[in-house]
Amino acid sequence: MRFTKMHGAGNDYVYVDCFRERVPQRQEELAGLARRISDRHFGVGSDGLILICPSERADVRMRMFNADGSESEMCGNGVRCVAKYAYDHGLCRRETMRVETGRGVLTLELQIEGGKVRRVRVDMGPPILQSSRIPTNLPGDPPVEAPLEVDGRTLSVTCVSMGNPHCVTFVDELTDHLVLGMGPKVERHAAFPNRVNAEFVQVVRPDEVRVRVWERGTGETLACGTGACAVAVAGVLAGRTERRIVAHLPGGDLELEWSDGGSVLMTGPAEEVFTGEWPERF
Repeated sequence: MRFTKMHGAGNDYVYVDCFRERVPQRQEELAGLARRISDRHFGVGSDGLILICPSERADVRMRMFNADGSESEMCGNGVRCVAKYAYDHGLCRRETMRVETGRGVLTLELQIEGGKVRRVRVDMGPPILQSSRIPTNLPGDPPVEAPLEVDGRTLSVTCVSMGNPHCVTFVDELTDHLVLGMGPKVERHAAFPNRVNAEFVQVVRPDEVRVRVWERGTGETLACGTGACAVAVAGVLAGRTERRIVAHLPGGDLELEWSDGGSVLMTGPAEEVFTGEWPERF
């Protein structure tokens, strides 16, 4: 099975072109493939597996699996790379592309340099703010700076869904204790029935933040596109940031805007690293 390794701001996935390659059809087999191929010691090494598939509703369809084999609804960095692959490899040569995801069909604007996609602007759609749909059992629609008891400490959290659930905590300093120690406990907290992505945010200025993310099913990643979008929304809801911000993540920068029309717009890089052959046949 041929694959392509790609990343968006360091958030790396193994991509398989399902227009040309065969993959397992059963969910449990796909979950096992995602775990094996994502392993950073015995596999290719990645934050997960993304399948680029035909779509009856859009130009292409994205299916995304975390490194633990669980399937997720959306990946903001991943969808930019899907668009780059589709354009660069001739699946779709439109500079405005529609990609079907678990969040619905998204519209992406491709920035082309030298015949290849370098950056992509994604209309991520409006955030989901109803607690029951995030989902969380914390009070509020959405919960804004609500108290969350975690391991003997009270965090002040704002919850948002961008098609997948996010729990945003604004802090004075980004530390390993918060991200690596508290992150996995927030992910599996009883307040989040489907688990949750945990973002820890330091506000530099009203238009600039630093972010570290503990991703549901993967652990800390160098960037999280949906997480950065959730941070942009949470910052406005909590009165901490403006509607347009730059988010500095360990893997690079993302530009976010919660537009007056309600959609969250995200712009960032998409890079192809290498291609290879996975030894399994399906």
